[in-house]
Order: sequence, then C-alpha cells, then structure tokens
Amino acid sequence: MSAQPTQHRVWRVGADIDTDQLAPGAYMKFGIEEIARHCLQGVRPEFAAAVRPGDVLVAGRNFGIGSSREQAAAALVHLGVQAVIAPSFNGLYFRNAFNVGLLLVTCERADEIGEGERVSLDLAARQVLRAGGEALPCAEVPGFLLDMVRAGGLMNLLKRRLADGSLARHPVRA
Repeated sequence: MSAQPTQHRVWRVGADIDTDQLAPGAYMKFGIEEIARHCLQGVRPEFAAAVRPGDVLVAGRNFGIGSSREQAAAALVHLGVQAVIAPSFNGLYFRNAFNVGLLLVTCERADEIGEGERVSLDLAARQVLRAGGEALPCAEVPGFLLDMVRAGGLMNLLKRRLADGSLARHPVRA
C-alpha cells in the first residue's frame, strides 16, 4: 500500500504581490514574529492569524516584486507556509525564499487553483496535483534548492555540511 501524498490547503492572492505586502515596512524594525503577524494584511487581513502550518499560498504572476527584503519570505516560513505556487516570481524574492527555506513552485496554470482547495506537490514529477486528480505541470525545482528547503535555508545547509565534512567535498565556487 502506497502512502497518500500530503494535501495542503490553498490560500489565494492575486498578481503583483510585493514585498511590502508580505513584510510591511512599518514593522521592519521589529523581529520576524511581529512582521509575520502583519503578513498580507493589506490584501488578506485574516491570513496571518488563520494560516496553518502546511498550508500553501497560490498567487498570480510577479509574486514578490519590490524591495529585496529577506523578511518577506521569512514571514511566510515563520507562519508555517509549505510553499508558494505562482506562474512567476521576482528574481530577488526567488533567491531570498530559498535562502530562508521557503519552497517556491513555478506553475503557469496556478490561476486554476481555487481558494480553500487541497493540493499535493509532486516535485519529482514536476506537478501540482489537485484534489480531483488533475495534474498541473510545474517547473523543475533544482536539487540544490530543494536541499536548502529541506535544511531550513542556506545557512542551516552550510552549517550541516560544515559539521559533517561534506562542505569540503562540495566547495562553494564563485
């Protein structure tokens, strides 16, 4: 008997969600716990209080546009968001997200996924599985980025590799 894939509850937001929506500037002087309490308050006021660990955020195009603040991804990690699924991501946000251990899944057809729907992620098959059985194709997430997510971010991955000696076998090249 094979294990059923984990299903994640979907939260929807539109296109062009900027980093100020994810980590409002007025709270940047506080720690990540306070910043996370205000995550998406301008577009989904209930989000931070109601999101649960394992939920996913599905967005429109250009997710994470704006400034390069790392807290915009870290707030979602702090809230327990499993992944963000969108047709496209801002480049700086993309890098910051993986650096803090947030999985981003690029899916051209993300707009077909509805609020409250349940989805599973099959990263090996490069697809998002809808509860009704439909598979939406997504871009491959490279193994080195998945390693960062599994480790809880780049710094944790480097600490682990330094501790187990694998950093010497896989040096970082500039």
